[in-house]
Amino acid sequence: MAPVLISALEADYILKGIDDNLRADGRGRLDYREVILETGLITQAHGSARCRLGEGTDVLVGVKVDIGTVDIDGTEEEVATVKAKRGRVSRSSPIASQQFAGRGADDINNELTQMMSRVLNGPQGGLNLEKLCIIPGKACWIVYIDALVLDYAGNIVDTMFMTTRAALYNTQVPKAIIHDLGDGEVEFDLSEDVEEWERIEGWEHVPISVTLNKIGSRHIVDATPLEELTTEAKLHVMVNRNGKICGMQKSGSGSIEHSLLSEMVQTGRSLGQNLIVSLDKMLLQEEYDINEKRIRNKPVEKLGFFAAT
Repeated sequence: MAPVLISALEADYILKGIDDNLRADGRGRLDYREVILETGLITQAHGSARCRLGEGTDVLVGVKVDIGTVDIDGTEEEVATVKAKRGRVSRSSPIASQQFAGRGADDINNELTQMMSRVLNGPQGGLNLEKLCIIPGKACWIVYIDALVLDYAGNIVDTMFMTTRAALYNTQVPKAIIHDLGDGEVEFDLSEDVEEWERIEGWEHVPISVTLNKIGSRHIVDATPLEELTTEAKLHVMVNRNGKICGMQKSGSGSIEHSLLSEMVQTGRSLGQNLIVSLDKMLLQEEYDINEKRIRNKPVEKLGFFAAT
């Protein structure tokens, strides 16, 4: 990312505003910017979503499902037995925003990709990977998740998780029809009837991230770029709809005191649950509106965020 400097006066202004619970844009310490969410924008994908925080960070995620071989090479026997009955998730997070440049973008790409893969490829990720298995030990669905950062104004990790969860909600997987050929041999066909396609089981349990930025002796969420420049340390708390902590990651060179760490974790858990409730309401409302238009034989158009309202 291109180097950005902040003056001592700006940093002091931000710090005092946070102490007074009044940030530069009028928000309190634990307030998110307005979340704008829309799904089904990429017709060539099995699922897609786009999320924007206010007038700032803007992320587009596309999901494709494809048939692949079960990956069990180089694992111990017990682990291989489990993997033989599971699909898997593959993640890529390219950066397109002009505010990222040079090798710094590659570092951020790798960090985001590894973070998302650790969370999604396991029971804590919510997805029922066993349901993605078509023929145990032979064929499975591989879920490819590709993210594109269209604009950046802080808090990229939370936006990425929110968009990915919405894209998985929007994803429809073709139905696999299994044929028993006898003597232990089986093969399968894929249904072309889109009415038989199904959502990936467990999408609703996919966690989101709440990033808490330690600035001074306090912490905030949904930081702007200038607030991120004054941040001493970040704590990413991954939480699902049930309030379960699915992962945590600390970044930044500063330390977090034990008492403050506990407070930040609890704040992340509470805010994450409330945010998921709001996001699910948006998704259900969008689906309801689309179904209503179809019932009335009205065209369903995806206008994007920049259409006049």
